[in-house]
Amino acid sequence: MREHLKNRLREERARRNLTQADLATMVGVSRKTINTVENDVFIPSTVLALRLARALGTTVEKLFQLPD
Repeated sequence: MREHLKNRLREERARRNLTQADLATMVGVSRKTINTVENDVFIPSTVLALRLARALGTTVEKLFQLPD
């Protein structure tokens, strides 16, 4: 079974007028990593999820949810 998370990363990033490259720089990853997370190709580590939430001024729970 493939693990899956719902995520609101794209929406939260766009709401703050950040590009994928901007956010990638803020959290220390490549733009491609941000793209793969947004497109449900890659599930971020706990550390990356925490960095993303901090950079966007939100919580991990608001960015990522388990499917019903």
